[in-house]
Amino acid sequence: MRGDKRAVVVICDSLRNDLINPANTPFLVELAERATSFAAHRSVFPSTTRASSASVATGCLPARHGLLGNTMALDEGDGLVCRNAGQPDFRDRMRRATGRTLHVPTLAERLRWHGETSIVCGNVSPGAAYFQDPDGHGWMYHAAGSFAPGARPIDDPPSAALKKGIAGDRAMTERFCDEIVEERAPALALMWLSEPDYSGHHSPLGSAQHLAAIAHADRCVRQVHQSVRRLDPSGEDILFLAGSDHGMETVTEAIDLCELLIAAGIKAGPESRDVVVAPQGTAATIFFADDARGRVAATVDFLARENWVGRVVAGGDLARVGLPTGTALQVAVAMAADDRVNPHGIAGSAPIVSDPGDPESKIGFGQHGGLGVNEQSPFLIAEGGGFAARVETRPSCLIDIAPTVLRHLRMDHDDMDGQALALMG
Repeated sequence: MRGDKRAVVVICDSLRNDLINPANTPFLVELAERATSFAAHRSVFPSTTRASSASVATGCLPARHGLLGNTMALDEGDGLVCRNAGQPDFRDRMRRATGRTLHVPTLAERLRWHGETSIVCGNVSPGAAYFQDPDGHGWMYHAAGSFAPGARPIDDPPSAALKKGIAGDRAMTERFCDEIVEERAPALALMWLSEPDYSGHHSPLGSAQHLAAIAHADRCVRQVHQSVRRLDPSGEDILFLAGSDHGMETVTEAIDLCELLIAAGIKAGPESRDVVVAPQGTAATIFFADDARGRVAATVDFLARENWVGRVVAGGDLARVGLPTGTALQVAVAMAADDRVNPHGIAGSAPIVSDPGDPESKIGFGQHGGLGVNEQSPFLIAEGGGFAARVETRPSCLIDIAPTVLRHLRMDHDDMDGQALALMG
């Protein structure tokens, strides 16, 4: 049992590590100087919020937890169809199609085993929030619907009123501090901000709007940290983690991968269910029906000849990037990222895979999903719970967050892909 131990986690969606500096994020810079900062922290692949959320919740890569990106092909009885994992009903679709949601336990479920509870507050897409606890083991607060343990729907006007962006994040943070952290005091309290991801998708990286969102996220982290340390000044009992899930690249062009596969004779038609592309921003996963598996090699050969492709992974090699083998997902492609500087002085750009269901992805704005250095560079800072002031240069990943929380709560964590973060250098 945890005793008096607790963990508080704040995720600043899409805040890449190199944008943390005294001008943009004075509090995070200050916090990093007196805590442990993880200089070689990485995302998962695809580097999308929904897959990242499940990895944070489970301590496992997508290959094990089963949520394979922001979109994912499901066979709901009539062949493979690409579905948006961010929709409120996706977890129910996934359960009906596969017999389960995530394939491994979440932090919320593990805490319930020990008679403890978790509370998640999210201002991101429903899917990104809900996959912190898709089966309802703890409390979930989100604008698309809030739930008590047992997945029991509850009427929660403050959550229902939230909108993505600075104002919504501010309102959520105030409630998170006052009601969740200070009053209810669960074993795990996790808050997932919409910024700076929301502004990064709607404005150029480094623009005034984007920088204002980064500064706002910094203030939200400061506010939560102040609440935590009022309760536990020594940092002995409450572990505080502040981080992000991935970074962003600037979009240079949009590639209609479905159209290209049709033209190459690999996919039968726009709505065909033989070969299904699941767009992941600056990446894509490609699913094949059983009778189309013979086209995998041709797909790999086609992609390898395209100059907008950065990396192609197929078959058994999918395990090298943390994706499953032996499923309908047979090919993954990461777009070619480069170090071009945008008009606002922010380096890093890449093409995206066109997604008819995502009208927000626009040339010149931010996007993520692939293996580019910037989208694979989230930040992580740990304070309290034995973490001293230092910079950790050994590699770490999103999947190390869950085992670190469980170690602090004195619960088993040796069955995860990730490992608890080192307390000492």
